[in-house]
Amino acid sequence: MPIPAPNLSPPFNIVRLSHVELRVTDLDWARGFYVDTLGLQVTHEDADAIYLRAMEERGHHCLILRRAEAGSVGSLGFKLWSDEDLDKAAHWFAARDLPVAWIDRPFMGRVLATRDPFGVPLEFYAQMDRLPPIHQQYRLYRGVRPLRIDHFNLFSSNVDESVAFYSDIGFRVTEYTEDAETGRTWAAWMHRKGGVHDIAFTNGTGPRLHHVAFWVPTPLNIIDLLDLMSTTGYLDNIERGPGRHGISNAFFLYIRDKDGHRTEIYCSDYQTIDPDHEPIKWDLKDPQRQTLWGAPAPRSWFELGSVFDGAALVDSDLTSQPIIAP
Repeated sequence: MPIPAPNLSPPFNIVRLSHVELRVTDLDWARGFYVDTLGLQVTHEDADAIYLRAMEERGHHCLILRRAEAGSVGSLGFKLWSDEDLDKAAHWFAARDLPVAWIDRPFMGRVLATRDPFGVPLEFYAQMDRLPPIHQQYRLYRGVRPLRIDHFNLFSSNVDESVAFYSDIGFRVTEYTEDAETGRTWAAWMHRKGGVHDIAFTNGTGPRLHHVAFWVPTPLNIIDLLDLMSTTGYLDNIERGPGRHGISNAFFLYIRDKDGHRTEIYCSDYQTIDPDHEPIKWDLKDPQRQTLWGAPAPRSWFELGSVFDGAALVDSDLTSQPIIAP
């Protein structure tokens, strides 16, 4: 299907992605992984949850680790421009018979909880507690030195429908993969903040979270993390990489935690700020789309993801597959 034209006058103004809540079965293990190994900074901690931010972030948190009986994803969060946009968003979702609830969240102002048409739990807000800057407190830098949350990638049972919905609320496509045999979109990358993407969709059983990504200064930070993980008991948590994507041109590494939640460590992509940026089209059979260089992605990377709380899974009827490592 054709990629929709950018909606430059969306019904409400989304600034960027903001945060994700991951449900984890072992909070102590998760702390060792995300804090002591990756290097995210603790901003609040209690018996049931840990709130984290990256080094350049002023908002209170970009990642919430919450104790649970099973691993899952609680919600994806997005920052809006103003309280007025928050009210506009509530009206827009309600007009489409999508759930609307105002909920209390620690360290945040008004929070609108809703779901997209596919069941993904979403949170929108305009105000979050601001913390002092720490980006020049170099004694705090450790692990992979994450600077900021960069994007979410989701499995979608119908990528064209996902792209259409998120285009309606102002996300713009930067790159996409087309299945030439059917003319359907197999994957798409969409942004608000001017990078390659805030959210992306990959064909598969969905909705599920494929990964959350953190942006780091250089590829050498990724090499340092690999050295650290391989010598501190986390070798088996390395899933794919390092390598460079054709799409986004990013240098990458994929790792998975004890509950299977996947994190991409990501750098060296490009800016797409101009509203008339033309999307880059890739063919599904082009092996360099997902790996410009490096080992092909393993089967787990195409099949495994984290479920969203309360979202029913739907299989995709698009059975075309890219190259998969044996």
